[in-house]
Amino acid sequence: MPLPGIIARHKLASALLVIIAAPLITSTLWTLIALNFSYARGERAGVLQKISQRGWMCKTWEGELQLTATPGSAPEKFTFTIRSDSVAAELNKRAGERVVLSYDQHRGIPGSCFGDTEYFVTGIRLVGTP
Repeated sequence: MPLPGIIARHKLASALLVIIAAPLITSTLWTLIALNFSYARGERAGVLQKISQRGWMCKTWEGELQLTATPGSAPEKFTFTIRSDSVAAELNKRAGERVVLSYDQHRGIPGSCFGDTEYFVTGIRLVGTP
């Protein structure tokens, strides 16, 4: 086989590899970075309104906290995602109660397979407990 044919085939294979592999590697690295590094951390207090496991293929725990509103104003809702089954089980027991949720904010997570929101609850405590 002549040398120019081998080089041409390798250039085509290399180009295809770059076209396919580069976006795949980039999106994988972006997802890992977005999931493992917090943009912000904090706590929110309110009444736990809803918690449910949702999704067709990627099941995630999603919830809603009604923040304490001043009389006469519209209530504000805080939607969140839970990655831990043990935290989700604890939240299921506390539906309708006043709680304080600890959360990490992860911005830029691609798709909804990791959760519908960028706020991931990491802990819960009842209002009035240290």
